[in-house]
Amino acid sequence: MSSYSYDESLLARLHFGRDDAERDARDALGLLLRGGFLPNAAYEAAVSGRKMLIIGRKGSGKSAVCMQLMADGAGRAGRVLVTPDEAAGEQLRRFELEGLPGDSAKALIWRYVFALHAARHLVAHARDAHGRRSPAVRALRRFLRKNGESADEPGAQLGARLAQSAKGLQTSLSLEAFGVKAGLDLAQAPSEGAHAARQLEVVEQGVARAFAELGCDAAHEPLFLMVDQLEQVWSAETDSNSMVIGLLLAARHGASRYGRFVRFLLFLRSDIYDSLSFGEGDKYRGDELRITWTRQALRDLALARGRASAGAELTEELLWQEVFPPTVDGEETASYLFRRCLPRPRDAIQFLNRCRDTARETHGHDRITEADVLQAGRQFSGWKLKDLSQEYLVAHPFLTNLFPLFQNTGYVITRAVLTDRFESARETLHGLFPGYADALTPPGIVDILYGVGFLGVRRGNDVVFAGDDTLPVQPHETEFHVHPCFRAALGATSAIDLWPYEPLVAHDRIVQGRAYSAAATGPSFLNRDDRMLRDLGRSCHSVLAQVGRAVTLTQDVRDVITERINRVLDDVNSTPTTPQGATASLEVGSHLLATAHYFTSLAAQLRASGLDNGAGGTGGVARRLEDEARRLRGVAGGSYGSSGH
Repeated sequence: MSSYSYDESLLARLHFGRDDAERDARDALGLLLRGGFLPNAAYEAAVSGRKMLIIGRKGSGKSAVCMQLMADGAGRAGRVLVTPDEAAGEQLRRFELEGLPGDSAKALIWRYVFALHAARHLVAHARDAHGRRSPAVRALRRFLRKNGESADEPGAQLGARLAQSAKGLQTSLSLEAFGVKAGLDLAQAPSEGAHAARQLEVVEQGVARAFAELGCDAAHEPLFLMVDQLEQVWSAETDSNSMVIGLLLAARHGASRYGRFVRFLLFLRSDIYDSLSFGEGDKYRGDELRITWTRQALRDLALARGRASAGAELTEELLWQEVFPPTVDGEETASYLFRRCLPRPRDAIQFLNRCRDTARETHGHDRITEADVLQAGRQFSGWKLKDLSQEYLVAHPFLTNLFPLFQNTGYVITRAVLTDRFESARETLHGLFPGYADALTPPGIVDILYGVGFLGVRRGNDVVFAGDDTLPVQPHETEFHVHPCFRAALGATSAIDLWPYEPLVAHDRIVQGRAYSAAATGPSFLNRDDRMLRDLGRSCHSVLAQVGRAVTLTQDVRDVITERINRVLDDVNSTPTTPQGATASLEVGSHLLATAHYFTSLAAQLRASGLDNGAGGTGGVARRLEDEARRLRGVAGGSYGSSGH
């Protein structure tokens, strides 16, 4: 009897939230703003101003931090969020200025976007929070109105505003509000780029002056200028990379220009940020914070979201002992779940919700069973394999075509075996993706699949995945593991591809216990059969002992070999004998010969796996299997009283 109080309606109320933070913050079933947000290092760093760049993979919680910051500032007008749509992205990508390289030109348009948002904020903020407008704020208000940039102007969509802003920077802005006549004071600029930079400097000075006159730093927290969802307008082309580099340059300039009055926060996908290469990139290291999630953090998130939906009475014990089964496939349930998803909230939320829906919606259960989790896991694995190829479709459009290299085989693979498989597919892959031929090599594939989280690399006794360790795959590293998230979808559920042992037809006749005639004189055939079966058992124990001594094998590989040999041993132990006699010697002998052939086949598969072929690895186990196979053949063919060798 359970000691926990389980309400059968609990599963009906339980929900772990929406897949994306934007919908989760607005939807009726959304939990982000109802206690379902788990403050983390990224949130704390953003609030404190220690970091400006929040970097993470898709689904890692960047937008959740952004949405929570927006909610924190609700009613205080201290948050501005810029999320470019395709129209805005097109304007940003196409923006050019004669006399400036692409990165610098796009930095100017971003700086102008930030200055305009800050100016609009100040005009409203001065009235609402300070009850007055300083001369500098009145100048900003006149500037916005004169240039069609007021908040109440028609065409307030970002794309339309950017088109207007770009035109102003490329030609002339109306700067009379700041005491500057463009045609007179800026006429001597040597190029279009220099002219735009001088105009922008005037606007930024006006914004900084307004902040200082209001004394905002002493009265309240700074203005947060945030940019999110840039991946919606990024395409891995030169102009797209310049757009992102320009954003980084503009934010760094703005932080210096506006100081304590404005806090810049950029939420960037790690694959986009890591693909950038520009001269000042090293200056941003101190501004970076990469979002990482441990299994314990995901477990805490699951409980927080579960309580937000089902109520505070949901304890950790109730969630993992009653709502979910205590164990799945012999493993503690939370560990089982979070080991089989990539370490990010979106994956965890999807897997948890899939378990809940499988139990309640598909099977009508009032609690989640082990079978529900296993069924949900198979569907979830298929989702994630497809999602991975979509996540990296821009950067690595060939990912889907690499997955067959890992289908229906062991999830542990060596560099040598992967190279052999790739060579069989090289011509097809290069024909489909000729522009990526330089990347589609065995070392290139390993680096890419490790970088996206599909493969882990064995280091010592551990298997590490991208995110667990910042060190890339090294040339001397040769053993790789498919992430547990993708194994079910690939049909790669065993560490190494070894044929399973199945009882033989001859053995079926043994189990039937057909008696042999006792008319013959001398030692009975029962004794000889027993002796052969005991020899088979000793062979199994000898192989198992060798597996235990194979210190260079990972536990997963060791478990698979052990399971295969234990099935042979179980078969031996279940064979009945009787004092009156058992089967004919021919039947037991056939069984030994068939088992010897199975041992030889396993040895060949172990050698072909490419894993450590030394005495402390698969090589030692393979040699032991071959030795025992030879001994069993001798036992089966020798007469009573012989050594069997």
